[in-house]
Amino acid sequence: MSLIKTSGFDLNMCIDYLRDHNELLTVKRKVDPKFEAAGIASRYEGKKPILFEKIKGSTFPLFTGLYWNRQTLAGIFGTTPYELSGLIRDAVIQWHREPVEPEVTNSAPANEVVMSEPDLNLLPVPTHFAEDGGPYFLSPVVIARDPDTGIHNASVNRLMVTGPRRLTMLMDMGRHLRDYYERAEARGEALEITINNGVDPTVHIASLVPAAAAPMHKNELGIASQLLGRPLELLRSQTVEVEGVANCQFIIEGKILPYMREAEGPCAEVTGYYAERADRYVVEVTAITHRQNAVFHTILPGKEVYNSVGLIGEANVCALVQSQVPEVRNVHFPYGGCGFYQAVVQIDKKGEGSQKNAILATFAAFPSLRIVIAIDSDVDIYNPEDVMWAISTRFDPERGIITIKDARSHELNPMTKNGVGTKIGLDATAPYPKPYSFKRAKPVPVSLEKLRLPIF
Repeated sequence: MSLIKTSGFDLNMCIDYLRDHNELLTVKRKVDPKFEAAGIASRYEGKKPILFEKIKGSTFPLFTGLYWNRQTLAGIFGTTPYELSGLIRDAVIQWHREPVEPEVTNSAPANEVVMSEPDLNLLPVPTHFAEDGGPYFLSPVVIARDPDTGIHNASVNRLMVTGPRRLTMLMDMGRHLRDYYERAEARGEALEITINNGVDPTVHIASLVPAAAAPMHKNELGIASQLLGRPLELLRSQTVEVEGVANCQFIIEGKILPYMREAEGPCAEVTGYYAERADRYVVEVTAITHRQNAVFHTILPGKEVYNSVGLIGEANVCALVQSQVPEVRNVHFPYGGCGFYQAVVQIDKKGEGSQKNAILATFAAFPSLRIVIAIDSDVDIYNPEDVMWAISTRFDPERGIITIKDARSHELNPMTKNGVGTKIGLDATAPYPKPYSFKRAKPVPVSLEKLRLPIF
């Protein structure tokens, strides 16, 4: 059964589900949010999510690890890890056909408590890595409205706490939020936002759908409605004209100030490197509301990012590429690509050349990618060892390399210069028609159950 279809679905329900299925690690001793919480979490990365019940300096618990294991996330969605990507892909396709707009309410769990004086220091915002510039929000969904059309945009952005009512944030080039801000700033106006911490997985997924699959003129929060099977509920704010997510844990209302830049960083990023300290965009906090028994949510840079960004990226890239190259069977963003930079495309070739079309279409569908590998349908796309086998035995360096110089990529990758760099495609498919020398050797199936042998 899919938990997300349950009435009242939220992050709290996810935590209860994990606890009931013995998939939650609970830390009862008091933990320091500066380095210690993330240090503990890093020792369990990829395993059970963690709930820290007591955090030094705060009355709120801290939760992490929801997205670092696809098996866990698939259980919440009532499916398997291998079918989860397709479930998301189908939801986005259906959203394009029949969009379901969110509904707005005045009262909801996320504003059960309204802070009389907003103070970020009361929240258990972690400092994750040794050289981080300060405490960081790494999982919140930032919601803004297009200054001209009023259409909602949702995105996940990192924000560093610099004061009780002040944050500095990164806005990537080419993203919708930065476009909104630059148009508002050109008018001398601040851009109002809500920073939503502790959203349910459907909202998190909707906020990560790439621009190629969620164009600026469409409200991508409708993807969450599609996944839920009912309209997503938004909550009117106290001080800004942008709504928050009604079932989240904390809503920080604020404004991205025009013509203002302050220091942000360093910050451990998806690449496994630190993003450098630089003057970036400034948020002035105007209000904070939260649940009565709120749980602060964070993401540990690493597998959680690779899983969440990669899962949504591959789902939407697959749909886009299949529309151009029908022979494509699947797309996977492996961990080694940091969720942004590498894709494996599985193709059932009907003739030579389609694999190269698939590589080029994949780059176009997700501009952050730097490496795309094409494999045949007899190669396990989720098995890095099998993919490397295909490269070792089917990739011809003389004919199988596609190089794209000076292409837009992702500015956080240190191998780009201001987000521009060289991309490479590898054709690791067998020649067509496939010669006998490329036919994979397979054992004859036997039943271990019949032979009463152990199954590992």
